[in-house]
Amino acid sequence: MGKILRINMGSEGGPTIVEEPLGNYAGLGGRGLTSAIVSKEVPPQCHPLSAENKLVIAPGLLSGTAGAMSGRLSVGCKSPLTGTIKEANSGGQPSQVLARLGYAAIVLEGKPKTDDLYKVIIKNDGVKIEKDNSLKMLPNYDLVERMKSQYGDKIACISIGPAGEMRLAAASVACTDTELRPTRHAGRGGVGAVMGSKQVKVIVLDDTGTKVRQPKDPEKFKDANKRFVEGLQKHPVTGQGLPAYGTNVLTNIINEAGAYPTYNFKQGNFAGASKISGETLAELEVKRGGVATHGCHRGCVIRCSGIFHDKDGKYLTKQPEYETVWAHGGNCGIDDLDAIAMIDFWDDNYGLDTIEMGATIAVAMEAGLAKFGDANAAIQLIHEVGKGTYLGKILGSGAAVTAKVFGIERAPVVKGQSMPAYDPRAVQGIGVTYATSTMGADHTAGYAIASNILKIGGHVDPLSPEGQIELSRNLQIATAAIDSTGMCLFIAFALLDQPETFQALIDMLNAFYGLNLTADSVTELGKSILKMEREFNMKAGFTKEHDRLPRYFYTEPIAPHNVVFKVKDEDLDKVFNW
Repeated sequence: MGKILRINMGSEGGPTIVEEPLGNYAGLGGRGLTSAIVSKEVPPQCHPLSAENKLVIAPGLLSGTAGAMSGRLSVGCKSPLTGTIKEANSGGQPSQVLARLGYAAIVLEGKPKTDDLYKVIIKNDGVKIEKDNSLKMLPNYDLVERMKSQYGDKIACISIGPAGEMRLAAASVACTDTELRPTRHAGRGGVGAVMGSKQVKVIVLDDTGTKVRQPKDPEKFKDANKRFVEGLQKHPVTGQGLPAYGTNVLTNIINEAGAYPTYNFKQGNFAGASKISGETLAELEVKRGGVATHGCHRGCVIRCSGIFHDKDGKYLTKQPEYETVWAHGGNCGIDDLDAIAMIDFWDDNYGLDTIEMGATIAVAMEAGLAKFGDANAAIQLIHEVGKGTYLGKILGSGAAVTAKVFGIERAPVVKGQSMPAYDPRAVQGIGVTYATSTMGADHTAGYAIASNILKIGGHVDPLSPEGQIELSRNLQIATAAIDSTGMCLFIAFALLDQPETFQALIDMLNAFYGLNLTADSVTELGKSILKMEREFNMKAGFTKEHDRLPRYFYTEPIAPHNVVFKVKDEDLDKVFNW
């Protein structure tokens, strides 16, 4: 996996392909590589949809190996939603396949001078780019079916739906799962719009004839991987909770903690939470012949995904994740799992971030475009986006734009990106992450829920400002490093509680690459990535004043705890003082 594949979509005479060694980017993968390329090669003040921006798609350092949990893909660019640097992360098969094909990154550069649409086909024997305007405005599911008919069912696809083609700021990049369905998404930040601006509809990957990437020390790698898996399997979250009920196991937990944002972040409890909980969802999936435990890519041992069937027992979508169930459920006052699953399907099909769209629909409901709890109206609003109506393009631009257009003061966003499924007043640590993340409000950037609510890696009182700066800082550093390995972020639950499992991960990296990394090396990697990202943002015009929550989180108490966000601005400014 030592090559970068550069595809210049703006070359005279049509797109050009160049393969080059990693060079100065050697030793980086995943988020570390996407952020390094974007920070070095993209002008920070460029327009995100211009030819100057680049879309970087990178598997992790351990992707394509026999290492468990190593199939995460990073997609990076300057975000059209936030204006900051962006890395969006996805599961599915493409990361493993791309790595086995020998590529550390695909870099889409430039911009075509015509309105033609292209597909990229990457196989073991070479790369082709073909013009294919028959694909215009195809939804993701139809697109993948067409690719299967043309290239067989041994492929993996990275694609955009109509939202990406329309360059909407809530557009995602879809990745196919083990069933070759476009259910895994690099959702946040509008990365799909940047792929759309390059006029690449789909990247088809076929690793037929390749082999699993081989470590420099096979025996040590095998042993470390075994210890790593054992650690994941014995942890109560990664070995029991997530496999049994998926990420939606959090619904009852967060609701009981009074941190479940409901009716556009007006209260911290939802009366219908039990109807849409992970326990209820898993029971319904099994009852209808679906699957409650499923891996989104080969090599996954946590298996927190699932398959959701409709009332007739037919496939509808993957198991909606916790943030999706919250966004289109509790936040919109909807307690109908069938409706939530239907919206999830259409989000995936049109190529939209479920978190951004759920937050946007809640804002639209507050504006009077629909009533809270009206599932049919919510579905119709998603179709407005997919059809590209004037209203749809407003909604597809995200919660901040929608709030501005309709005169709504209470927009739960930071740097233009909507907050996910945890209220920062009831979980102060996640509020610090929302405010200071290099990528706008993003729970995965520093998942303080682990310690604030789940008491993993220690416990920090979620209602107090004390200790939240250190918690978020350490988690943001660790996350940046994990995002570079290609590992699923959920391994962090075990890593935080089990030093031996963390050591097993380090041993895997050392055995594979012939290195001598330590825990300090991992910390330094995380810090270096955050430093690159922050420097890009500062050059793009962001200051410490942008590292703040919307004002109403400081002034409007949320029930049931009747608390506001208490972390002081001067303390937020210390997050990156390491």
